[in-house]
Amino acid sequence: MKRALRTVVAAGTVAALVAGCSLSGNTGNDPQAPATVTLVTHDSWLAPQDVLDAFERQSGIKISVLKQGDAGALTNKLVLTKANPIGDVAYGIDSTFASRALTEGVFEQYTSPEADRGPQRYSVDPGHRLSAVDLGDVCVNIDTRYFVDKGIPEPKSFADLTDAKYKDLMVAESPATSSPGLAFLLGTIAQFGEQGWQGYWTQLKANGLKTVSGWEEAYSKEFSGSSGKGPRPIVVSYASSPAAEIGDDGKPRTKALLDTCYRQVEYTGVLAGGKQVEKARKVVDFLLSQQFQVTVASNMYVYPARQGVELPQGWAQAAPLPQQPKTLEPAKIQAGREQWIAQWRTLLEG
Repeated sequence: MKRALRTVVAAGTVAALVAGCSLSGNTGNDPQAPATVTLVTHDSWLAPQDVLDAFERQSGIKISVLKQGDAGALTNKLVLTKANPIGDVAYGIDSTFASRALTEGVFEQYTSPEADRGPQRYSVDPGHRLSAVDLGDVCVNIDTRYFVDKGIPEPKSFADLTDAKYKDLMVAESPATSSPGLAFLLGTIAQFGEQGWQGYWTQLKANGLKTVSGWEEAYSKEFSGSSGKGPRPIVVSYASSPAAEIGDDGKPRTKALLDTCYRQVEYTGVLAGGKQVEKARKVVDFLLSQQFQVTVASNMYVYPARQGVELPQGWAQAAPLPQQPKTLEPAKIQAGREQWIAQWRTLLEG
């Protein structure tokens, strides 16, 4: 998953993490060289090295990170290599692709003792093969300054985006090549139903919607917000993106339209057939632990799945967690995903 990333890790926070780390299932320091566990993940993985080093000292496990593109590319690689896994544990398969990974038998069953601290709220599998690490809700974002300067009212809903006053102002990612693009497509299906979403996208196209291949191009090149350099003030991004756009006055320069959000959850799991099963389980425990969960907002601009984890200063105003996001059942996504993408291509690219 690509996000508006800005690494803002307070030194005091990291120091507290290192000093106070106490992990569930800790095996203690290994007198021998640490065992290496390969964590297969998406390209947006980012974690404080101090915290990873503390985990290594306490558990005797060194985490080696293997990045494999976005959530879709990661899922595809894990499915293609399931007979001979390229790692021991995976992180970053999201709720738009989780059903495929589960159907293909990529993960083995494991219930972490940390899972009942919040992650189980987002369970997609009774066998607990996947545990939720974080939430990265996909929402339409707007450049608020643009609308003030132009004297145009801000859009607030899906329906507003088809209004002529917003013609040629929006950019979105393709669901065929982008995880947030797919999440936005699923959000429109959840909003308008299987009989209505194609009509909605036809209206968006007629209103000048531009589609691009991925988040980086949409947000950094086409969007006019603080981090963007383009002409369009409406973009598909994340509910947390405005937290990376806080100015010197302490106010965000962008806003997420909370009525357009689709809940995207990222999961971790032990890879079936991996060589380090027991140690991989301890890595899962670590990713769900308080010690790791307090780092995910500042480093990857997502919301922690664990309950009771404090968010960085300013998030309450700039990036509140959507309270009523759109969702679809995993089985429904699995059954319809490829057909919906093909239909979308016919509508937008045909």
